[in-house]
Amino acid sequence: MKKRSLVHNLQTVTGAAIFCCLFSIPAFRVAAAPAGTVEQWGIYEIALKGPTNGNPFLDVRFSAAFDNGSKTIEAPGFYDGDGIYRVRFMPDTPGVWHYETRANRWPLTKHLGTFTVTPATGNNHGPVRVRDTYHFAYADGTPYYPFGTTCYNWLQAPDNWQEQTLKTLASSPFNKVRFLVFPQNVDFRKSVSPSLFPFAGQPPDDWDDTRFNPAFFRKMEQRVGQLRDLGIEADVILFNPYGKRWGFDTMDRAGDERYLRYIVARLSADRNVWWSMANEYDFLRTKTTADWDRYFQVVERADPYHHLRSVHNGYFIYDNSKPWITHASIQMDSAVEDPSRALLYRDVWRKPVVFDEVGYEGDEPARWGHLSAQEMVFRIWNGFIAGTYVGHGECYLNTNDTWLSYGGVLRGQSPPRIAFLRKIVERAPGYGLDPIDKDHDSGMGGTPGVYYLKYFGKAKPASWKFELPQEGLTNGMQFRVDVIDTWNMTLTPVNGLFTMERKDRYTFKDRDGRSVELPGKPYMALRLEYAGGPRPVPVPMPIAP
Repeated sequence: MKKRSLVHNLQTVTGAAIFCCLFSIPAFRVAAAPAGTVEQWGIYEIALKGPTNGNPFLDVRFSAAFDNGSKTIEAPGFYDGDGIYRVRFMPDTPGVWHYETRANRWPLTKHLGTFTVTPATGNNHGPVRVRDTYHFAYADGTPYYPFGTTCYNWLQAPDNWQEQTLKTLASSPFNKVRFLVFPQNVDFRKSVSPSLFPFAGQPPDDWDDTRFNPAFFRKMEQRVGQLRDLGIEADVILFNPYGKRWGFDTMDRAGDERYLRYIVARLSADRNVWWSMANEYDFLRTKTTADWDRYFQVVERADPYHHLRSVHNGYFIYDNSKPWITHASIQMDSAVEDPSRALLYRDVWRKPVVFDEVGYEGDEPARWGHLSAQEMVFRIWNGFIAGTYVGHGECYLNTNDTWLSYGGVLRGQSPPRIAFLRKIVERAPGYGLDPIDKDHDSGMGGTPGVYYLKYFGKAKPASWKFELPQEGLTNGMQFRVDVIDTWNMTLTPVNGLFTMERKDRYTFKDRDGRSVELPGKPYMALRLEYAGGPRPVPVPMPIAP
């Protein structure tokens, strides 16, 4: 089904229904709407007319229970303005589903319906989940490797810029985009005044945080849906410390929690949504650690689909061991200047680690914004070799559409090199790279006995002696080797196969004592793949204490 969602528009209660209500007949039911279909992990939507008096955002509680005979999922609803209430549901299992609406207002409660969920097709693999402790996969088991980028304010840009951003993303290597909900007051030399705000009121700071602006959220839903159709995850940053002009950083706790429940109700049925609680959360001085803990729990309870959840740090890293954190989102340049630093973060939390900010390629004078393209690519390779993930950023100020702030067009040289890395990583077995011998050779990742990537970074070796740690190996195993120039994006096969022979207690070597010749320049890598002989020896994963 090509439409974003399947909508059943049910009318307000009839006179007969009002009669039942007046006489407190508990078994009141509205006739079921005609059966429809929706794809697995698609969006089924119910739309009802309801009360407009008072403040519907505060006064009306609305949800629906969805049941397929083996489980029941309650999805939160929301007021969409103009007397319309909606609830959206993302079914995870094919088959026949039934629903019943629940509300504290009679016109919205006890509506029944039935629909059929068909198996997912095409590029619909479901929402992304954590897989194998440190990695990710879609719900259907398809591996997912996050190659992310940041466009903080792209939803505050004019519509033609937003469309250009989507066009750029469609031909880019990026499958995840981080962006803000609340507008950023710092716009990196480009003056843009948002045309829509999340609350009713008047800019710059006369807002009623008890009344939402549905038009703002509809625009966001449109863009999230377009990202989904491109196969791109939407990493939605719920709070930020940059909007002092607008005052959204100083809402009270009740206002914050209303906002969280509302945006979760509107967006959680989109399979490509991730929740980032804040960008540089510790720079938001109006909130405490206890506040952040509570807000995570609000989102966790409100989201029936358990989308991925993280929080991005400034100076002080949040305690990512807490149960509501699914993966670590880290800002730390130095962590990816060497693979050995990056992999330490995995051991601390035993969760996936995404270095969403490690500096930006560009010409911004600040130290975080003027990486060369070579340095950007170098840091991303280091992180992936370590079994973590690294995001891209770009900030060239002599243009009209700085990517970091408003999206538009990519100007840098790193994206094609990132695309080259993505092709290499996606060919690897399993769900991601893992350190091969982290205590002695942090520059090698892969799967023991099956697949190895060896990254030399800024070193300039003229050769590499073919020796591997013993895990997964046995005598007679054969490997093919490719020499990779990560900057020039070339992959050169080495003639012949290398045959394993035990060297000592810890190491296997090539039976003929050969080495791999290298060009003696930086940013080179090797790929080693099992090519025959005895099968790889299974390596048991260590049990975490």
